[in-house]
Amino acid sequence: MEDALQYEGKRVLVTGCASGMGAAAAQILVDLGAEVIGLDVKPTEVPVKVFHAVDLRDKASIDAVAGAIDGPVHAVFSVAGLPGPPFPDIDTVLVNFVGARHLIETLVPKMAPGGAVVCVASNAGLGWQQDLESLMPLVTTDGFDTAKAWCEANPAAIDQGYAPSKKLVNAWVAWRGTSLMKQGIRLNTINPGPTETAMMPAFENQHGKDLIDAFIGPSGRRSTADEQAWPMVFLNSPRSSYIAAEALHVDGGFLGAMVTGQLEVNLPE
Repeated sequence: MEDALQYEGKRVLVTGCASGMGAAAAQILVDLGAEVIGLDVKPTEVPVKVFHAVDLRDKASIDAVAGAIDGPVHAVFSVAGLPGPPFPDIDTVLVNFVGARHLIETLVPKMAPGGAVVCVASNAGLGWQQDLESLMPLVTTDGFDTAKAWCEANPAAIDQGYAPSKKLVNAWVAWRGTSLMKQGIRLNTINPGPTETAMMPAFENQHGKDLIDAFIGPSGRRSTADEQAWPMVFLNSPRSSYIAAEALHVDGGFLGAMVTGQLEVNLPE
C-alpha cells in the first residue's frame, strides 16, 4: 500500500484495537507500515507490533502502560469506549473520557512537534456547545483522580453515561486542542453516525433500533468500521497538518440534513 499518508515507520498507538473502529484503524496502520502499539482490555487479532492490556477505568493501569511506551509517539488513536448500560454511568465516563484523557495527557511529553491525536466522540454528543457551561467543570479538572471524584460527587451530570461522555470529548477537544496546537501537537475528534460494531447491540437494547436508525440520515444505511477508521487515519496524518481542535462529522450527511431542516429526530425525554 503506497504511503501517501506518511505513516511508514511512525510509532502510533491505538486504544480499543481488539474490535470495531479501533481494530479497523490498527489494521489500516499496520498495512501503511506504521509501528502499531495496540491497547485494549481484550487481546487483538490485528498483528500489531506491541500489545498492552489496559483498563481505562484504572489510573494505575493507564500509568503502567504509558510508562512502558517509549517515545517518540507520532500519533494516538483514542478509540476504546463503552456503550453505557449495562455498564454503570461512572465506568462509561471513565473509559470514554476521563481515562482516555489521562492516557493522552500522559503521552503528550513523549510526542514531538508534528504529533497528532484523534478521539472518537459520537452523534450522541451533538449539542455540546449549548451545554458547555455545565461540561467545563469536568473538562477542566486536573487529572484522573480529580475528575473521578467530580463524577462521583455529581452523578446527575453524567446520567445515562454515554451521551454525556461524548459531549465531554467534543468539548475537551475544542478546549485542549487549542493549547496543544501551540506545542505543535494536533488534537481532533470524529463524530460517527450509527456504525456496525460489536457495541451496536447494546445501543439497540438501550434505545431501540428505530431510534438508532433515525440517526442514519440521507445515507440510508449504517457505516462500516472502516468508514470511520479511514477519517481518523486521515486526521492524524501529516497531510492534515493544519487541522486542529476540530470535530469531523462522519455521519453520511445526518448533521447537514438536520440543521437545514431536511430531517427531524425526536429524541426521548
